[in-house]
Amino acid sequence: MAKGIKDRVAIIGMGCSRFGERWDCGPEELIVEAFTEALADAKISREQIEMAWLGLFFQEQSAGKSALPLSMSLRLPNIPVTRVENLCATGTEALRGAVYAVAAGACDFALAVGVEKLKDTGYGGLPERTKGSFDDLWLPNATAPGAFAQLASAYTAKHGCDPKDLKRAMAHISYKSHQNGALNPKAHLQKAITEEQAMNAPMIAYPLGLYDCCGVSDGAACAIVTSVEKAREMGIKDMVTVKAMQLAPSNGLEMSNTAWDGSYLLTTRIAAERAYKEAGVTNPVAQIDMTEVHDCFSVTELVVMEDLGLSTPGGAIKDVLDGKFDADGQVPCQIDGGLKCFGHPIGASGLRMAYEMYLQLLGRAGKRQLKSPSLGLTHNLGGHPFRNVASVSIFGLHSA
Repeated sequence: MAKGIKDRVAIIGMGCSRFGERWDCGPEELIVEAFTEALADAKISREQIEMAWLGLFFQEQSAGKSALPLSMSLRLPNIPVTRVENLCATGTEALRGAVYAVAAGACDFALAVGVEKLKDTGYGGLPERTKGSFDDLWLPNATAPGAFAQLASAYTAKHGCDPKDLKRAMAHISYKSHQNGALNPKAHLQKAITEEQAMNAPMIAYPLGLYDCCGVSDGAACAIVTSVEKAREMGIKDMVTVKAMQLAPSNGLEMSNTAWDGSYLLTTRIAAERAYKEAGVTNPVAQIDMTEVHDCFSVTELVVMEDLGLSTPGGAIKDVLDGKFDADGQVPCQIDGGLKCFGHPIGASGLRMAYEMYLQLLGRAGKRQLKSPSLGLTHNLGGHPFRNVASVSIFGLHSA
């Protein structure tokens, strides 16, 4: 029987660039910015890294094809480097490659980097004629705000909730993320807002207003991993280990079958179930101390809370309004400000989420530090509710 990944791999160094409109640099400089922090944190030399993974979504528009943008920008010593792309789960996919390589015994030290430089490409998140084969002649009128607005409508219909209550809960989610992001010097947006501002913002796709939507951004994040045994040899006693990494892509059921009613995210439920089993989590509300979830839109975060088992079906509106996911709530969510304040440089987002878990677990999160968290969860959702790639990862403290 497969052992799974729990407590086999330790994260010994992480770094994250400042996110934002980085007109001052290119993707290579963003990679170097994140890597420099991670390498100093890990206290190893660049020559000790034996394998690397690069997470990058837009190759032609952002950093370039293949693994060369990473190998060349860091002057890596001709080690194997693999470029991965898996929609908004791309950064997590890069980390998964590095973690699995170490767990397999293929190397002692592996590097995962996620990067995207979007602001100067003109990409705004709306449909465009693709440069490759993906969706070139499909869904020409589908927009991300429109697709997730349908998620809100289906959720309202299924649970019979008052649309005004859903809008209030969505406004609270945006308010909460901006409160947290205002404390984070690496966030793209560092300004608090009121719930009234979110409620009264210009409409983008009903019921999603301006503050219900995340923006695009520039940024990079990275991680250096090794085996738990090697970390012990290095004298690391209290380490952050990977408890679970699970991935669930759509198989076409949501898009081409009437079995799915559009009110939830099927792949998130599947990935969460597998991740909880791998990590040994039997009661997520009691055991998960904090989360970073894919809040591309505020309604996404609300629905994901139910799909992760952190709210009961139809119960997320009340939980949100009761403050369950606030920084001082039972299960804090988006402690770093989330996509709402960091924006979404696609290749970097998954690793940026893991970076916040890492800082929080080691007590290094500064003004936004939570009280003694021991288990954190990250979630990515790439694509639309009707067809996507979902990932759920769990990280925690491990004593040697």
